[in-house]
Amino acid sequence: MKDYKLYVFDMDGVLFRGDEPTPGGPEIVSEIADGGAIIRYLTNNSTRTRRDYAEKLFDMGYPAEPAMVYTSAAGAAIFLGPTSAFVVGEDGLRRELTDIGCRVVDDRPSDWVVVGACWGLTYAMIDEAQWRIRQGSRFLATNLDSTYPIEGDRVRPGAGAVVAAVQTAAEQTPEIVIGKPGTTLLRMIWSETEVSPDQTLLIGDRIDTDIACAVAAGCDSALVLSGASTQADLRDSQIRPTYIYGSVADL
Repeated sequence: MKDYKLYVFDMDGVLFRGDEPTPGGPEIVSEIADGGAIIRYLTNNSTRTRRDYAEKLFDMGYPAEPAMVYTSAAGAAIFLGPTSAFVVGEDGLRRELTDIGCRVVDDRPSDWVVVGACWGLTYAMIDEAQWRIRQGSRFLATNLDSTYPIEGDRVRPGAGAVVAAVQTAAEQTPEIVIGKPGTTLLRMIWSETEVSPDQTLLIGDRIDTDIACAVAAGCDSALVLSGASTQADLRDSQIRPTYIYGSVADL
């Protein structure tokens, strides 16, 4: 593998599963950072703030601070700016939107309906979201991941499952999807770091999001088999990573 100026790491399934860090992960990321490369973290997960993720990574031994973290929640906040939104999602998404200046509302009309992963999802939330969309609110999804990996080789439903419920009820697809495989977040990283695509390696565990994002954006990618995608998925896919590793430690 050649040397890169910028290494962009997906998190869930790459650097950790749930609260368990990937064996050897903190050491290899620290080694890359100590070698002078720029490290950024990129996740579709919208349930936590950038500060939350930076603290989690740091506690696991990864070099991390909030400015190094890019999430679909932060991307949504930057995209929406000083508008108003009804949110189906976790507190991390609400805080990111509020910090940027978006007004999160529950009992008044909203410019947008924003949908992400939501652990306390109820029928009433789906009903309110779909009705607002039918009444003219624009529809933004943080991401469309169907699942995400946790400890014990398990997966849990991701934001895509929540978006599908709202989409089905509203009979409308999201106008905007912030997360991968879209390139919005990756382009934000390039704008901030001033690094070009040919000097970037994106490391992820999902062919349909991480690797597809890299292909669409024009940078190299490394698929690690410690998370969502398997060798069987790779054989069945026409999307090809630049490199394939068992885990991030093999970098």
